[in-house]
Order: sequence, then structure tokens, then C-alpha cells
Amino acid sequence: MRYLATALLCVASLVGSAYGQSDCTGDISGDGRTDGVDLAIVLTNWGPCNPGSAISGVYPQSGSTAGGTPIAIVGVDLGATASVTIDGVAVQSFSVVSPTVVTAVTPPGGTGAKTLALRNAQGQQIASASFAYFATSVPWGSVLEQQPDPTVITNPALRNAIVASGMPWRVRDNTTGIEMLLVPAGTFGMGASADVADPHWQELPQHQVTLTRAYYISRTEVTQAQWVARMGSNPAYFQPPNIPTSNLNLPVESVSWDSVHQFLAGTGLRLPTEAEWEFAYRGGTTTAFHGAAPFPNGTADEALAPQIAWIGVNSAGRTHPVGEKLANGLGLRDMGGNVWEFCEDLFDGYSAKPQTDPTGAEQGGPVVRGGAYHDEAIRARASMRGPVLSWEVYAHVGFRVARNP
Repeated sequence: MRYLATALLCVASLVGSAYGQSDCTGDISGDGRTDGVDLAIVLTNWGPCNPGSAISGVYPQSGSTAGGTPIAIVGVDLGATASVTIDGVAVQSFSVVSPTVVTAVTPPGGTGAKTLALRNAQGQQIASASFAYFATSVPWGSVLEQQPDPTVITNPALRNAIVASGMPWRVRDNTTGIEMLLVPAGTFGMGASADVADPHWQELPQHQVTLTRAYYISRTEVTQAQWVARMGSNPAYFQPPNIPTSNLNLPVESVSWDSVHQFLAGTGLRLPTEAEWEFAYRGGTTTAFHGAAPFPNGTADEALAPQIAWIGVNSAGRTHPVGEKLANGLGLRDMGGNVWEFCEDLFDGYSAKPQTDPTGAEQGGPVVRGGAYHDEAIRARASMRGPVLSWEVYAHVGFRVARNP
């Protein structure tokens, strides 16, 4: 009887509106009494209660802003679908293949994640999911890869965030030839993480920072070749006769913060803010050093730092060609070691208060990040920072670039 009562309540919830249920609890038929008619209804509907319509997946999850992407919408109880919209716009065509599959062709739309909705003949929404539109081109660069490579961006949350932004993942800047990777918006703990045993005062306190906009950042440090192509001469210390190679794929250094802004002038490129730099370094990890293929969740082990950075123990006292060390979770290389990197911010101490899109102090020296070829491992960790003079040149300081989409 207990199971029968449960079934009665379950079926009543499903058919009560159809049968006009009365005030009598067991009166499923709505005829004012509980009898064999009600039991017959229960037996006819015996089995699991209908869970209702739901979408379990959309394949593919993204498509061009131009529309025309064929998609398959998979779920349960989708047979009542009478219309499909994305961001309120009707799809170009759709077909109810079965109660579990609906196919459609996307309409044009704006970049980013949008709501895909299924409605019945009465116009009621029966299920929804997300579909992301992406731009297939950018006016300032050439798209190298539209979607994030899952063998590079192994974290599904990061991949989904990049796709949801609606922007191409990998782009080459037309003016400078610099390869850029997209970093999605997000929130993180900026400053020394809990696994840092000896934090410096400059790294404390760790505080919450939210970056509200996706941005591009160069895959590696800017090279001597890229600097020469734009500026006409090579200021780097690590070139012949000071180093036995003519490889201009070494990071450019011996440039001042002021001269870097001359390199950037008229390109649409900029230096990353300090918060953007650290968020990009971390690549989804919360540890002292960013993750890499052998330790994707990051590490606090200084003995592993040489796998991701050219530092004192492995550099032979000089810089090395960019891109030779293991990439982080966003596909970025040399975020630690090789040369320190200028940020746009001016140096200041941290506040414990949460911040949104911080831009640093109003006066002071520029911030540098990441450590260099001659440093101990701790200098190459995510939170290490320090000030320099804007007009001074250093053979251990270079930069990477960022830009807004």
C-alpha cells in the first residue's frame, strides 16, 4: 500500500491538471470519489514518474556568429518541441528526430554564450541550454586556431570559458607578427598562495581579484627578432659577441619601460596589467608555480621549476630561445624565468580588499614579474614581484604584450 500511495501521488502530480483533480486526495479522475477509475489511471501510468524535458548536451557547443551551424540537441522528453530559439532568435530550421534528439541550424548572433531554448506548441519553454557564438576573424590579426586545443588546454573549465567568450583562441597580430592566446575572464587569489612557505611582504596579503573581460596575451616573451623588425636595431645584451649564437628568437632585454611603450605605440598592443599577468601565469592553478603536463594542477616544489623556467640552476648564466620550456594551462610559455617581464602597473603594496580590474598605483616604478635566467627558483613563482625604474635598462628584464579583443 505504501508503494501504491507513492504511485498515486506521483501520477496525480502528472495528470491532476488534465483530469481536474478534486479536493479528495485520491480522486485522480476528478469525479468526486476515490474508486476503481482512479486505480485504473494509476495502473495505466505505472512506472517511473516523468522527469520532464531536459537538455543533456548541445553538439557542437559553439559556432560562427554568421550562423548556419548544424547542431544536435540531446536530452530527454524533447518530443514536444515546437520551436527552437537562440538568444530569442528562431533557428533557421529544426527537426524533432526523436524524443531525445532535436536538430537545428543556428541563426546569426553576437559573440559569447547565449541561451538556447526549446518551446512547446503553447509557447512554453520546456528546456534550455547554452550555445556560444564565436567570431571567425579579428580586424587586427590572423586567426591561427579558432577553438582551444584540448591537448594544450586540458582543463575543461578553461576551455569552456574560452569558447564562451566568443573570441578566437589563437591569433597572430598583423602589425608585429606576435602570436597571442586568449585568456578568459575570471576570479582568482592574487598574491602568495598558501603553499608558499616564505612569502615576501610584496606578495601579501593574498586578495581576491576579478577580471571582468577576456584579453589576449603573447604566447611567449617578445623576441629580439620582433623588436628589430619594428624598431630597426637590437638593444639586447645577449647577442654576439656576448653570447655564442645569432639566434634572434631569444627574448629581447636591455629595453626600458619607456622604450617598450615606443614599441607599442600605434599597434593596439599594450603591456598586461599586473593582475592580468598573474592570472595568465596561473593558468587555472592556485599553487606557487603554474602547472605543466607532468603536474597539471601546479606545484610548490622548487625542484620542478626548471621544467617550466630558465633560472640559475639550468640557464648557464644567459637567456635562451623562447618557447623551449613546458607550457602552462593556457598554453603560455616562459611566464617564469628567462627574463623578468614589465607590467603596465606601477608598484604598490597590496590591500586585502577584493578588487575588480585593478590597474596599480598612480605613482612609483613599474612592476616586473616572473624572475630571470640568473635567479633562484622562488623568483619564478606566480606571486613574486618587484619595482624597477621606468627609464633604466636591465639585461634581465624584457616583456610580453597584451591587447583587448
